[in-house]
Amino acid sequence: MNKRFLFLSGLILAAAISRLIPHPYNFAPIGAMSIFGAAYFTDKKFAFLLPILGLFISDLLINNILYSGYYSSFTLFTPGFGWTYGAMMLIVIAGFFIMKKVNVTRVIGGALSASLIFFIVSNFGVWLSDPDYPLTFSGLILCYDMAIPFFHNTVLGDLVYAGALFGSFELAKQNVPALQKI
Repeated sequence: MNKRFLFLSGLILAAAISRLIPHPYNFAPIGAMSIFGAAYFTDKKFAFLLPILGLFISDLLINNILYSGYYSSFTLFTPGFGWTYGAMMLIVIAGFFIMKKVNVTRVIGGALSASLIFFIVSNFGVWLSDPDYPLTFSGLILCYDMAIPFFHNTVLGDLVYAGALFGSFELAKQNVPALQKI
């Protein structure tokens, strides 16, 4: 494995593990990790695998340590995990198009797109699975409406984490030639 791959993987893992630090609801690195992977991994399968692996590891820690009181036994997956992981995959695909060239405008656009994709997909999953929302168009709108108060933290989290991930890597590339694309 080369230094670039290890450094990129380490940044994604560090972002994922940062979910263990107390933070506001929905202030998370999920979208940022996904667009970051899409932008920098030359082998695109790792653009999917590494952010999802990072999220999975952090989910295991969060669900079985921080939130262990909510579950009767070891928890591998939580309800609705498929919608979260599916949203990540869609964000990576969008990132392939948005992040063809890394610059500040594209990072901001990628982060905002990631937030919007996550909001649409995850709340669609909530609407389908939560009996509080009728499976009608008005029930879907109600579900999205109820999620709006959390959306600003999703946007803030994606912007902050995207800035940290992309900024850290670009700064490191300037100082460590081995991190340049081969």
